[in-house]
Amino acid sequence: MYPSTATPIRVLIADDHPMMREGIAACLTAHGGIDVVAQARDGDEAIRLFTATRPDVALVDLQMPGKDGLEAIRAIRSLHPDARLIVLTTYDGDARVAAALKAGASAYLLKNVPGPKLAATVREVHDGSHILPLALRRDLAIHDAGVALSPRELDVLRLAARGHSNRAIGEQLHIGETTVKTHMSAILVKLGANDRAHAVTLAAQRGFIDL
Repeated sequence: MYPSTATPIRVLIADDHPMMREGIAACLTAHGGIDVVAQARDGDEAIRLFTATRPDVALVDLQMPGKDGLEAIRAIRSLHPDARLIVLTTYDGDARVAAALKAGASAYLLKNVPGPKLAATVREVHDGSHILPLALRRDLAIHDAGVALSPRELDVLRLAARGHSNRAIGEQLHIGETTVKTHMSAILVKLGANDRAHAVTLAAQRGFIDL
């Protein structure tokens, strides 16, 4: 248990599922020394409530309506550079983790994390630490962190994931079919994929796109 004489750590929880927010809040308060001072339903509310309450630590889900978790983290960090933010999500993947860390997150946890570990991470981040579970560190190490898909390549890949042909992708993006093929070839090389279906699978696993 956290020492009762210590000043409680003030926490904001941002998640679009009410039961998840309540569960996280109950878990944190049960371990002592942590007060949940605000709960946000989406990224926009997370930004407003962070500014209004100035918590010591914020737990932010990635998938939320309106501004998503990454957008919220970037906005909060731009307004409050000293903000300490933890991503708490169901999604792993090296690209997604790298994007969160680049946006300004101090830690990245999956929602299956045990309660004691979640509370301990809140305390460690409050004390200035950066936390990344071993499995996610290995995931980042396996892949080349310097390899990234361009915004246009991501557009092409998302449409391919929906089953669109090269011609249909070109029409939607207002580019030629040959240009689409060039982008797809670059995507295959960057991801080490055998074909477009394999590229979609790998991109989803690594967090470049959401299916």
